[in-house]
Amino acid sequence: MIKNYKTCREKAENFGKIFVLKNNQPDAVLFSIKEYEKLSVFIEYLESLDETEIEAFTDSLPKKGNKVRNPIDQLL
Repeated sequence: MIKNYKTCREKAENFGKIFVLKNNQPDAVLFSIKEYEKLSVFIEYLESLDETEIEAFTDSLPKKGNKVRNPIDQLL
């Protein structure tokens, strides 16, 4: 990535984000600024919720798929 930063940045702009691998495993994510701004608004909203609101939110999420569910205390 260091040698090809410009190319990586352009891919992040096109795709919203790219995953950086280390030993063929996800190690980091490079976000476009547009994607980062969208996520930061969402994160700030989640940080404003209390524990009951977070539980209600997580319970409302779809149950299908291979989503990893973190305990509530990790989200607070």
